[in-house]
Amino acid sequence: MKIVTVIGARPQFIKAAAVSRAIQAFNRSRPSKIRIQEILVHTGQHYDYLMDRVFFEELKLRTPQYHLGVGSGSHGRQTGLMLERIETVLEREKPDRVMVYGDTNSTLAGALAAAKLNIPVAHVEAGLRSYNRIMPEEINRLLTDHLSTFLFCPTAQAVKNLAKEGIKDGKTKIVKKVGDVMYDSVLYYSKLAEKESTILRDLNLITRHSAFRNLKSRSFAPNSLPVRQAGELETPNYYLATLHRSENTDNPKRLKSILAALNEIGKEVPVILPLHPRTKKMIKRFHLISETRWVKLIDPLSYLDMIKLEKHAKAILTDSGGVQKEAYWFGVPCFTLRDETEWVETVESGWNVLVGAEKRGIVKAVKDAMGRRRILRHRGIFGDGKASEKIIQIIMEYASHPKKIYVMDV
Repeated sequence: MKIVTVIGARPQFIKAAAVSRAIQAFNRSRPSKIRIQEILVHTGQHYDYLMDRVFFEELKLRTPQYHLGVGSGSHGRQTGLMLERIETVLEREKPDRVMVYGDTNSTLAGALAAAKLNIPVAHVEAGLRSYNRIMPEEINRLLTDHLSTFLFCPTAQAVKNLAKEGIKDGKTKIVKKVGDVMYDSVLYYSKLAEKESTILRDLNLITRHSAFRNLKSRSFAPNSLPVRQAGELETPNYYLATLHRSENTDNPKRLKSILAALNEIGKEVPVILPLHPRTKKMIKRFHLISETRWVKLIDPLSYLDMIKLEKHAKAILTDSGGVQKEAYWFGVPCFTLRDETEWVETVESGWNVLVGAEKRGIVKAVKDAMGRRRILRHRGIFGDGKASEKIIQIIMEYASHPKKIYVMDV
């Protein structure tokens, strides 16, 4: 069984790493039987040292066999170049399956290239919907799901979303709720982050205090994410913010309003903002650096540094889907800088609040929420940390599935 895995953006590196580990474990368990050969294709959608190479080095990811070097550009140009170059790889490798992740242009290009060559597509993180067609990611999700044969859903809601569009488990589509592969990765890497990351001290975010702080009530994960041990006399005191979606960064009014809100909040509690390259460019283009006086701007972070900052933050403000989930897993209050989210379960749980982009609303929501104590329970909505294993088991169960791809009209 040969699988071509297409990745191109930072979250996909992490998701693919979890599935690659599951593939390696599967091969070790079946030395004399059918094995899986994985070919890793990196489109080059993200090519920045800290947002690309450092991830492969720090997380000990395999070096991709193919690097397509597409780089940045308009959605049409980027997707078109990827489609052309991925097609060339697929014609050469002749895989049995093509695996794509999430909702980026790399996802859609990989699915399109495979579908046109009648190679079954496996979509990891299928079924997510924000129902905002203005978002490029929403278009990518819709098209990829309708092109895919294997649809691996992270939650029950994702399965329901697909059913509303006529995509159900059956003869032509294999729809399975497996859990979230990002949760697999958080469980795998969080202990390593606690041990190896020095980001809290590097940013001078440690405050000494005389009382013990028991964080066990904030860790809801069934597989026991690591928590601060009793006896430590240091407590970080900061908010973490992330901002990268084009709907926020490319709109000067929204970007200014969000930065102004972070700046206002930062007057009372430090706000740490790792700068995505797009955000950095737009702050400069729109002359908004004056709106960040009370915000600590830092370079993009490695994954281990990022999850350590997330885990110890008082709260997180973000427009990232992945960060919303990670906040939930670490039991950190989250304020989403959008008007909707594909991760509706985090909102329904009460742990995530949609605050939009208006300064007054953001500041008020944060102050109101942080001023009251909330005791919420983890409901296991993202699985048990074994999503990657389930994905590989299902793919191999259908190893003899015909190569014909079934495409439904969107």
